[in-house]
Parts: sequence; structure tokens; C-alpha cells
Amino acid sequence: MSAKRRKPIHRCGCAECTQHPHGKTARAHRTINRVLAGLDEKSRRRCAGLLALERGRGGVQALHEISGLSRTTIRRGRSEIQGVDRPGGIRRVGAGRKAVEKRHRRS
Repeated sequence: MSAKRRKPIHRCGCAECTQHPHGKTARAHRTINRVLAGLDEKSRRRCAGLLALERGRGGVQALHEISGLSRTTIRRGRSEIQGVDRPGGIRRVGAGRKAVEKRHRRS
């Protein structure tokens, strides 16, 4: 039986968690990191974006410190939650370059 590798849970390095590792804030940050560690990439990004939205101004930086996720990843999740359409996202069906096999016929 092969053991499934789990992603290690990030430890928050904020001042509150360092000074009071058993405090209420440290417990909340550990809970956030436990939840994020169990999610896939897309869900993790969106969850972090939602938490950043709830915190308001400075939420992206706070989530960056708590979770260790990139600020651009958190911003992207926040915009996905808000429903902002990004140009250059997913292509339409049939869009993009044609496959090489379809362009060149063999005679």
C-alpha cells in the first residue's frame, strides 16, 4: 500500500502567532492553513481570495502572511470570486492554432 503524500501545512509567521502561539489568533490561522492544505489548486486560490475579500483593505497581504500563498494568486482568486472576466482566459471551442496533422496532408 503506497502512502499518499500530503502537502505540509504552512505555519503562520505573523507577529501575533510568534508571540502567542496558543492564542485565539494563532488557532484561527492554523485552522485557515489546515483548510487550505486540503484543497486543490483552484479551490485554494478561490478560498484565499474570499478570505482576503472578507478582511477588506490589506486582506491580500494578511492572507499572504498567514497562508504563504503568493499575493498574485490571492488577487487572482479574489477576482474570480468577484466574477471579473479576464481577457485571455479560457479559449472558445475550436479557437487556437490548428494541429500540425490537420494542416499538412500526406500525398
